[in-house]
Amino acid sequence: MKIELPKLVVKVIQTLEKAGFEVYIVGGAVRDILSKKKVKDWDFTTNAKPEEILKLFKDAFYDNAFGTVGIAEKHLGGKSDEVLEITTFRTEGSYSDRRRPDKVSWGKSLEEDLQRRDFTINAMAIKVKNPDLKTENYEVEIVDPYEGKKDLEKKIIKAVGEAETRFEEDALRMMRAIRIGTELGFTLEEKTFEAISKKNSLINEIAKERVRDELLKILKSDFPKEGILMLYNSGLLEHIMPELLDTRNVQQAGHHTKDVWSHSIDALEGCSSKDPIVRLATLLHDIAKPKVKMDRGKGKEITFYNHEVAGGRMVKVIARRLKMSKKNIDMLWLLVRWHMFAYDPKMTDKAIRRFIKRVGLENIEKMMMLRTGDRIGGGSKPTSWRLEELKKRIKEVLYTPMQIKDLKVNGNDVMKILKIKGGPKVGKVLEKLFDEVMDDAKKNKREYLLKRVEKIS
Repeated sequence: MKIELPKLVVKVIQTLEKAGFEVYIVGGAVRDILSKKKVKDWDFTTNAKPEEILKLFKDAFYDNAFGTVGIAEKHLGGKSDEVLEITTFRTEGSYSDRRRPDKVSWGKSLEEDLQRRDFTINAMAIKVKNPDLKTENYEVEIVDPYEGKKDLEKKIIKAVGEAETRFEEDALRMMRAIRIGTELGFTLEEKTFEAISKKNSLINEIAKERVRDELLKILKSDFPKEGILMLYNSGLLEHIMPELLDTRNVQQAGHHTKDVWSHSIDALEGCSSKDPIVRLATLLHDIAKPKVKMDRGKGKEITFYNHEVAGGRMVKVIARRLKMSKKNIDMLWLLVRWHMFAYDPKMTDKAIRRFIKRVGLENIEKMMMLRTGDRIGGGSKPTSWRLEELKKRIKEVLYTPMQIKDLKVNGNDVMKILKIKGGPKVGKVLEKLFDEVMDDAKKNKREYLLKRVEKIS
């Protein structure tokens, strides 16, 4: 098999081989090469120990217990700060905490190294024959002891060896299986999925930060709905976001034809944003409906009064449990809390400005993407004439005063006309002027406002 390799990759291989070491390309790079995709990350494994690698690459760095040495591409003749990773062959002991091996030892062979890996499509390696910086195409040999190439072609995620053992070693691998599947559009091999379903409670032994990171990657993938369904069907979702399970079989009234659960995951699928936080907000926008549901009886409408308020509180609890940043917690709250915005053509510019200030100008597009997902999840078209008119009104209002500093007069004008020094009165006059302009942007003219200062005072 022939492949084209970047010169910096060849340089790494050539340097290690000239020093008498074995070296192989491993990880996602192998998958990408076999799938004829652009390689995102280049990883290598070798029998050279970290200290020996550091001697060969003067700008390399090593600061971990797992035998991984990093080298920035720019130190190999490239232009970016992207890091290539070279890891010494490893064997691992038991995993008493379900997260990391109790002991990592340097392995003696590639076979030892590959057998410790999680999934067959990650347990392949490429051996480059006769690396030469002057050549562009290289003859390579695929090392594939677990038939990862076959699984890659069949588009399945399959554990290396005994699936239950792999997940007992590192329980996060259960989420990784689903995450990789959603990123690649693959399905899980039956025995691998059964093992996750059997061992799902082990996810509780994993640090919440690691669970959060995998969840956000699932949401960011091309198949977020399928990812959430796999988390549910495997039993993992019950341990990660149990509140979401409460939405199942919660019927809705009016235009809704689906229960809250089906609506929520369909809304997620319909959300056009690639931002995982916006997608999570879309998935959780109706999370409080089971708690606030009121069924008034036969022939009367089911209501969910203030579900957005209760939902805002609930997503904060979920986000804190997943150790999210304050910035992401605040964004989730804002999107869920205010997702029930409504538009009427009779709304004044002042009301439109209040909406913009409440949501934040920088978050308007995110809110619209959530609303689009919400509409699609409810079986409606992505947009409506009301939503389009609101977008138009927002654009128009953006060219009108949004803050006191946008007025055509300022505090100095007020002090000069009223012959007073600075103080609370100046601020109160400006606030009254701003209220007038908020009601009618056409009044934001200097001549008019100067005349109004004396009358208002």
